[in-house]
Amino acid sequence: MRVETQFSVFLVNKPGVLAQVTSALAKAKIDLIALTLVDSSEHGVLRIVCAGENDKVRKALAQAQDQFTETEVLVMELSNKPGAFSAMTQKLADAHINISYAYCTGGAKGGKTTAVCKVADLKKALKVLKPARSGSSKNTRVKIKAAPRRRR
Repeated sequence: MRVETQFSVFLVNKPGVLAQVTSALAKAKIDLIALTLVDSSEHGVLRIVCAGENDKVRKALAQAQDQFTETEVLVMELSNKPGAFSAMTQKLADAHINISYAYCTGGAKGGKTTAVCKVADLKKALKVLKPARSGSSKNTRVKIKAAPRRRR
């Protein structure tokens, strides 16, 4: 589990705009960790989390698109099994931490998926979800397994 910078890029809803932005990131050799695109009738919001080098990301986005913002988000590695995301959201709910929005990558190598969450209280969420082991670092990835199934 770690805190990363998420870039929200505001796109005109027309053909080629998304390709223009993603091409600029590719040309700058920026590795995407996760992305989501939400649209309305007039514009879209592309949210991306990249692998480090935020200055490089800013430069590429500024050249490709004029409107973007940055925010800190929680990035977690989860097991790619039914209930893993639910278990994480339940821990946050039990601690009364609101999730403004979230998105996940598809199953990654080794049966893992990456979850990105924008939470109301980042510091508290880090504390609630931190691994039980002592001496863990900020970049330790939390592995939340699915809750056992209840029999009826």
